[in-house]
Amino acid sequence: MKFDAILFDFDGTLAELTIDFDLMKCKLAALGECFLDRRPEPGSTPALEWLDRLAREIGRKDPALGQEFHSRGRLVITAMELDAAREGRLFPFTRDVLADLRRRGIRTGIITRNITPAVKTVYPEIERECDAFLAREDAKRVKPDPAHALQALDRMNARPEHTLMVGDHLLDMETARRAGTRAAAVTSGKLGPEAFAACAPDFLAPDVAALMNILESDKAI
Repeated sequence: MKFDAILFDFDGTLAELTIDFDLMKCKLAALGECFLDRRPEPGSTPALEWLDRLAREIGRKDPALGQEFHSRGRLVITAMELDAAREGRLFPFTRDVLADLRRRGIRTGIITRNITPAVKTVYPEIERECDAFLAREDAKRVKPDPAHALQALDRMNARPEHTLMVGDHLLDMETARRAGTRAAAVTSGKLGPEAFAACAPDFLAPDVAALMNILESDKAI
């Protein structure tokens, strides 16, 4: 298949992943202890979804406290995202890859669970150098909900069956599966190749630059 569009994750895929999600959940747990009669245990649920779950639990007893906890938790997450962005940078190949795809006539999009101010701290020109950029606050529902990807594809005028979703996390692979796109995993984030074995992505590469070489060799771009 020759792809008409490629949809990228951001942190860990096009830029260094500098956010410490374990620390983020520890901070949310400490905050949650102020609202609950116990210290909640993070588990494997991503921070955003875990925050929502804890807010619902608190809100069942006191809706106002649930809203207050959710607002404070969002501030914790946002502060960490902005702090991490100040230490972040694009991978050296990112701009060249996006420019090369544009020269080939392949549309590009970037979707992220991060916020626009954090992303633009790392990549101020992002909206000029891709065809669609949707951060957390732009999405009706964030990935792995397929609505995030489909919203970007609609903006790009691209069809899922002719699109490749590229990311460094299992959430990205789930997003691709649920949105009906093909999936490419890169190990430039925190997960190694073995982590992607169960989800069997269509492509697996060390980073986006290496992935582009694979796609070119396969005549997929």
